[in-house]
Amino acid sequence: MLVELSNLLIVVANIVCIPLIHILVARLTTSLPLSLFKKQSPPSPQTLHSSDWVYERFFLIRIWKDSLPDGGPWVSGFSKAKLSARSSSYLREFIQETRRGEFSHYLQALLILVCLLWTPQPGSTIILIYAILANLPCILNQRYTRKRMLRVLHTRESRRHKQS
Repeated sequence: MLVELSNLLIVVANIVCIPLIHILVARLTTSLPLSLFKKQSPPSPQTLHSSDWVYERFFLIRIWKDSLPDGGPWVSGFSKAKLSARSSSYLREFIQETRRGEFSHYLQALLILVCLLWTPQPGSTIILIYAILANLPCILNQRYTRKRMLRVLHTRESRRHKQS
């Protein structure tokens, strides 16, 4: 703890700062050009065809992923709650948006740790746990969804090349 505050100010600072960090980072990352989240190299076959068992059996992602809120529309961003089109160009955009969402959640988790500057124990441990629990499920969901969309896009493009 680097900053000395009264207990009341610590509580107020955390109640104000933590939601503000979530909102400001989400707004900031939504305003970044989508091109920043375009991966230049295609995914490796190993990435596309590896099993999803870690996500599905270890993290049980299929059970809880639909319970996560879709924060994109809250900040005038892209909705990733469900597919609204099936075209390859839309899938590419969706994939880029999952990269943006993942980046946003990593940044939110990191910046929430600023609150550790004024929060003593045991509050600092609670904030650390919160930063992880509030963002890790979202990161896992972005990665899982992106992997599935990449597989669909790859299969679609492979079929198109075989037909040509």
